[in-house]
Parts: sequence; C-alpha cells; structure tokens
Amino acid sequence: MMRSPVKHLESFIFASRWIQAPLYVGLIVAQVVYCWLFMVELSHLVAGAFGPHHMTETDVMLIVLGLIDVVMIANLLVMVIVGGYETFVSRLDLEGHPDQPEWLSHVNAGVLKIKLSTAIIGISSIHLLKSFINAGNLSQHTLMWQVIIHVVFLFSALAMALVDKTMTQTLALQHQKHH
Repeated sequence: MMRSPVKHLESFIFASRWIQAPLYVGLIVAQVVYCWLFMVELSHLVAGAFGPHHMTETDVMLIVLGLIDVVMIANLLVMVIVGGYETFVSRLDLEGHPDQPEWLSHVNAGVLKIKLSTAIIGISSIHLLKSFINAGNLSQHTLMWQVIIHVVFLFSALAMALVDKTMTQTLALQHQKHH
C-alpha cells in the first residue's frame, strides 16, 4: 500500500526535530567551557588565598560568588540539554537508571520554562549580590539597571508560572469533563 504525499510530508516534518540534536551537543561543548572557567577561577582563589598577596574577605566572596554563578549556569545548561532533548527531540532511555533526575519524569515544555526561569532568577540574584558587594566600583546607573533587569526576570517568571498554572487547571477541567 502506497503512502499518501501528506503522510510523507508529516513524517518529514516530524523527523525535522532531529535538526535540534547538534544544538544540544553544542550546549554540551559550552558546558565544558564553563567547567574550564570554573577551574581557572578556582585556581585564582587558591593562589590568592595562599599566595604572597593575601586576598581580602570581599575578594574571596566575589570569587566564590563567581564560582557559584558558573555552577548555576552549568545546572541551567543541564536542564536545557537533558530536558530540551527529552521534550523536543527524543525520549531518553533512562528507566531504572539510578542517576535519572527526579524532574525528568514529568518534564514538559511548561515545566522546563518554569525551571529555566527560576534558574535565571538565581543567576541574576548572584550577579546582583556581586554588584552590591562591589557597589563602590560601579556606577549608580549600572546598579539601577541591574535591579530593573532582575525585577523584570521576577515578573516574567511569575507570569510564566501563572500561565502554566492556568493551562494546567484548564487541561485538568477538560480531562474531568471527558471522564
């Protein structure tokens, strides 16, 4: 039996999701770069702490916050790589794997957006804290815009969470009507 041209087109469109696979591989490369940057910053911290020119507590705190920032960005990358691939490209065969992330079992585009927005808020919070600690070296204009941008991230995340909650409630009501 011959398949119709529409079925071929639909199969082609569905297969196009694999075009995203190299993008996730690229993000893995970016994660390797972040790991390298973490190690470079860690070496600066160790050298500064034990070297001839002792660092101030503020210097140590700024470097540690920078390290935390790198870790949070790496966590964000993992969420995008694993969650995005699972949601948009292909299922990962991880059933029974002891290291399977708990959140992966119920990931979808909405959950992924909420997780990403909260990670971005965390990263923005670290940047803002670093700026406040180093406020003497920054202009008031720079600090003001960093706060404004952070507040925009907060409101964006809140809006996404409200939209996701509304969509979830709507789907639950529709599901109840059909059963």
